[in-house]
Amino acid sequence: MSETSEEIYIVVVNHEEQYSIWPEYKAIPTGWKTVGKSGPKQGCLDYIKETWIDMRPLSLRRQMSL
Repeated sequence: MSETSEEIYIVVVNHEEQYSIWPEYKAIPTGWKTVGKSGPKQGCLDYIKETWIDMRPLSLRRQMSL
């Protein structure tokens, strides 16, 4: 399936709280889960930009807070 403006994406996050988008029609890869946001590609990217404010992996953030 080629990318079109009508293609729907879902926002996914992994155990390190790193975000990505994934085409809705594909199975979500192992280790990732949905966050409840879906829609056009740009809308999903905008959501990630607003939500993912600390790009460090969760394990690093935890280590640095010790």
